[in-house]
Amino acid sequence: MIDANLITVMYVELYVELLLFLILFPLIPALILTVLRNENLRGVVVTAGAGICALGSILLLAFSVGQNQLFFTVPMPGIALVMLILEILIAGYLVMVSVKAKQYLVTGFVLLQLLLIGGAEYLGLEGHAKVPDLLTDEFSAIMAVIIGVIGGLICIYALGYMREYQEHHKDLPDKRPRFFAILFLFLSAMFGVVFSNNLIWMYFFWEITTLCSYLLIRYPETGEAVNNAFRALLYNLIGGACFPVAILFILMHGGSEHLGIGSLIAAGPAIALVPASLIAIAGCAKSAQLPFSSWLVGAMVAPTPVSALLHSSTMVKAGVYAIARFAPVFDGQVLGMVIALIGGVTFLVTSCIAISQSNAKKVLAYSTIANLGLIVACAGVGTPEALWAAIFLIIFHAISKSLLFLSVGTVEHRIGSRDIEDMTGLAAPMPKVGLMMLIGIAGMFLAPFGMLISKWASIHAFSQALPPFGMILIVILAYGSAVTVFFWAKWMGKLLEVRKWEESIEFQISKAEWAALIPLTALTIIACFGIAPISTYFIEPFLVTTYGPISELIPASNLMIMVLMLALIVVLPVLMMKILIPRRNLRRYMGGVTVKDGLMEGSIGMKREISLSNLYLEDLFPEAGLSKYGSLITIVLFCVLVLGLIGGVL
Repeated sequence: MIDANLITVMYVELYVELLLFLILFPLIPALILTVLRNENLRGVVVTAGAGICALGSILLLAFSVGQNQLFFTVPMPGIALVMLILEILIAGYLVMVSVKAKQYLVTGFVLLQLLLIGGAEYLGLEGHAKVPDLLTDEFSAIMAVIIGVIGGLICIYALGYMREYQEHHKDLPDKRPRFFAILFLFLSAMFGVVFSNNLIWMYFFWEITTLCSYLLIRYPETGEAVNNAFRALLYNLIGGACFPVAILFILMHGGSEHLGIGSLIAAGPAIALVPASLIAIAGCAKSAQLPFSSWLVGAMVAPTPVSALLHSSTMVKAGVYAIARFAPVFDGQVLGMVIALIGGVTFLVTSCIAISQSNAKKVLAYSTIANLGLIVACAGVGTPEALWAAIFLIIFHAISKSLLFLSVGTVEHRIGSRDIEDMTGLAAPMPKVGLMMLIGIAGMFLAPFGMLISKWASIHAFSQALPPFGMILIVILAYGSAVTVFFWAKWMGKLLEVRKWEESIEFQISKAEWAALIPLTALTIIACFGIAPISTYFIEPFLVTTYGPISELIPASNLMIMVLMLALIVVLPVLMMKILIPRRNLRRYMGGVTVKDGLMEGSIGMKREISLSNLYLEDLFPEAGLSKYGSLITIVLFCVLVLGLIGGVL
């Protein structure tokens, strides 16, 4: 007879080993890639490493079905001391580079954080053993798949992209070994963030993501890249300083037993609200909410894989993950509504800014910040339905944005531009990539794709929030979503506008790029069809564990209608590929007669060159002005939040 207790012990050990494997395994390819110079061998290591990370995360997701939230203590004596030593080494490196670059404000915040976390480590030293180090549940498993699958695909894509990047920038030294090593270190740190239960552990991995982003953004080593890297570092350090303050507050007011995320949330707002709000401030900085948003826009100077990684599966997702983790603490709290308003204002302002941008990567950057703002708004509201919407927003945004960023990078290398106007008629010379971009864009704003379903759930959740905050958030979401339709729709129009037929140039795209683009396109569609099972088997069980019994979030009849609409939408790109694109002798009627490609004869016999361009409305939606006023509003909201925290402490 098999001992049930033995099976349970073995199962728990397997879980612990899988979590540690996902955290530690990426360090192996990172170390190998640091010294590996052979390009073919590099491709093997990157592909194998990314594949193993993806498979491990999918296996964890499969294990999490039907399981309750689990907590584990890592049997590694002295691990806390090792982390502290590594934190000191990271701080020493950042002090060295910041002093050398005369970035003394960065130096000051590095030293401040080191002092704060040193104090927290000292006060919590005895309590370390009482707090489980790791946790896993459906939410962390979903995040792990985003990191492992999407992050892994970005690493594979980077093989082909960085080869071409190096060919186009022959004046730059070839630093690809270090580049790929940092990518895998980033994945390791992100796994650590989402699996950490001990807040001191989470902070350790949190700071590694900050270091990695700094190193990746400055990769081109131009003056602009270095300055933007230090700006990203500074803003994340400013927000990150709130993290050890939260830990210190817990140690002084709640005791070391509340250093665990699970026990802190269970303690309720009386103990958890202040530290949760402080961590939310750190999360807002890392997820580029106003007034911190300029660091993420500045990160566009880095190679496209960096942009995709920062925007989709790492860095900014660490910020919204931390805020969403503490969403139950914010439920019904005024401070939670302030955090929600910060996200709401960011969503509206940056959506408006995106209208005036013709640079594709800047449109993606501002729309990323906007969607992250909506996730923050949902997490700040903190109800089960709002958190449901936030998690789905995280999923769909991660998939669609990674697809779009990588597609834009591929297009830029083919046509030599990232300007949307230069992508006119991309469906002709690059039909497959054009179709992929159309799917990615549709996933961001069209019904019944997942992002729009999540926004619908957000509106319903906002209607039940504390008055008058709920109505304010609904108005913000309505106007912000209308603006979103405008800038996405005009981009789609440029892709489909075919003036004259051009021969395909897609044969130039590397196999590594296709290996990432095709799965991401498939995932965008699969995720939309999978809303019902994802909700049923993963998100709803997580919400029940977190909140207790909950009412039905989306009626089954609504889900069935959505699936039918999706089935009809899938037909459209097929028709485009089979009917529209093969018709190469396209003629257009524009209030005149098309006499030949590019020329039109008007009603009075004058021949004019056909010229079409989008409206960018720079006067109505100026980037500088909107950023300025949006930052002022959010600074006021942050001040209100800080004053509320001080009042709560006193």
